[in-house]
Amino acid sequence: MVVVGTREHGRSRRRQLRVDDFEYFKGEWLESGQGPGLSPTAFLVEQGPRSVLPTHFHRENEYQVVVQGGGKFGAHPVHAVTVHYAGAYTGYGPIVAGDDGLMYFTIRAVFEQGAVFLPSGREQMVRGPKRQLHSKSFFPKRAEELAALSQTSVRELFEPQADGIAATVIALPPDGQALAPPPSGGAGQFLMVLAGSLLQDTHRLTEWEMIFVSPEEPAHTLRAGPAGAEVLSLKLACKAREYLTSLDITQQESPS
Repeated sequence: MVVVGTREHGRSRRRQLRVDDFEYFKGEWLESGQGPGLSPTAFLVEQGPRSVLPTHFHRENEYQVVVQGGGKFGAHPVHAVTVHYAGAYTGYGPIVAGDDGLMYFTIRAVFEQGAVFLPSGREQMVRGPKRQLHSKSFFPKRAEELAALSQTSVRELFEPQADGIAATVIALPPDGQALAPPPSGGAGQFLMVLAGSLLQDTHRLTEWEMIFVSPEEPAHTLRAGPAGAEVLSLKLACKAREYLTSLDITQQESPS
């Protein structure tokens, strides 16, 4: 399975939502159904200045990628670009937007509707491994930096983990081509454009647009456009065994 997520689709699916006193905008950039199996999804959350999303958890593994503005995820300061990984049933937050607001993508290999807020939902927590990872914040490459590249460079944000988690930044020179890390060993891989453009079939993917590659696919060939490309590769772990037989929990729709 290879699925493409675009800015146009995100704009068409952008809407304003409210959870209790928290208001935000949510736009679905990548959708592939809502089944309990592999059903990758990526959506953009827009929090207003100084808004606060309370501490919560989810029942699926996920990434957040901060792409604009700044603030804090719990005690961790974030700005564009910061990558956060949260395992299933791992509490995190609050997510606090700074004075300029905060925008971030939430990325999952399996569709999920909503969140369980803490501490009120603590009884719905399931015993099992808890996992969080935070990258250092970094700036995407400028156009002149991409233009000056003569070969592909690779930088690890999260070294590959035993359960398949890995976050890698790949920079390709103009019209360059390279293989992404293989998507095997976990629940699949998202390839997100941070700068420049990627050519994918009939699509020319630009900033924040992305590709999902399922774990049975071969390593994906990245083809940069004429201005080069910087790409974020995010590999997700499969859900921990302790959570596979857990009953679904009642959830509210939430932004992350």
